[in-house]
Amino acid sequence: MREAPSSEAARLRAAIRALVRRFAVSERADVACCGVTVAQAAALEALGTEGPTRLRDLGRRLGIAPSTLTRNLARLEASGLVERAADPEDARSANVGLTAQGRRAARAVAVQEEDFARQVLARIPAGRRAVVVESLGDLLAAVRAQTEECCPGAFDHLMTGVEGGGAEEPVGADEGGCGTTCGCGPGPSARRGARR
Repeated sequence: MREAPSSEAARLRAAIRALVRRFAVSERADVACCGVTVAQAAALEALGTEGPTRLRDLGRRLGIAPSTLTRNLARLEASGLVERAADPEDARSANVGLTAQGRRAARAVAVQEEDFARQVLARIPAGRRAVVVESLGDLLAAVRAQTEECCPGAFDHLMTGVEGGGAEEPVGADEGGCGTTCGCGPGPSARRGARR
């Protein structure tokens, strides 16, 4: 396979960074309108999709440390958006789920985000919209393939619930990387500047 010219790779990297930053800004504005933080909105979205979930599984799904999850859930619980219940299958665990108010908040955030995406699409010529969306799918598939080559399992862990797939266990999540020596996370190889 022919290697892309470095200028194309640099343009792709810059475009992805700009896209991520701009969507992050819009996401913060969207969730602020709904009275929650981005992290809280992610928890609401996950619970809205999955239903009542064990705390451990929710932390994995969101890719956050248990202490961070506990703080976010405490705020959501104090706001009346989530409630905890004993896990019927494991007395040592608890499940967390949305309240009626939490379901309304999750829907409000989803509506805001979808409305923003609709407005973005409206700025693209009608004849190119499907191609743009399809191309983003192609880009995601290429990122998945490259990530799997570098860090087996990492992509599925990060995308659990985003596109329907997912690994049961995170790979190297505690270290912030994939758990291998490929240099994709802050492990020893990354600190030495290992190539991916």
